Amino acid sequence: MKVYQVPVHADQQLIEKIAGLLMQQMTRHDTDEAYQLLLNGINEALTEDSPANILVAEEDGDILGVAFFNVGISLKMGGPYVWLNDLFVHNDFRNQGIAKKLLLHLIRWAERENIRGIELETGVNNSVTKHLYNSLGFHDIVSNRYCFNF
Repeated sequence: MKVYQVPVHADQQLIEKIAGLLMQQMTRHDTDEAYQLLLNGINEALTEDSPANILVAEEDGDILGVAFFNVGISLKMGGPYVWLNDLFVHNDFRNQGIAKKLLLHLIRWAERENIRGIELETGVNNSVTKHLYNSLGFHDIVSNRYCFNF
């Protein structure tokens, strides 16, 4: 299995594989609309000036896992940081270390890019994921996340 950053202007077949995998976590949405929104977001992320990046774990042409993140500027960190929007592994390949490999790749990338920190959000009761994050040096911060949609 290899983990790599998806290049800007990746081919449509790879983009569709990524969107197909991410659709697994969107079971509460209209399928056609959700898929189109994913494709739009992935395509926008893979443009030259986008702050977004996508990592994939791939084996034999199959996408097993995806990490989608954005680079922003943090006042409290005094510089660039990563917001990990999505970390998702195909249901059939969970508990095989794929999420950990994606996170380690992200951490190494962030160090090379002089990123000051990585932030993410997980469910309150998601003990498996919390254990993974804590094992890699992430720590809990108290936060409530809010959203405003147009």
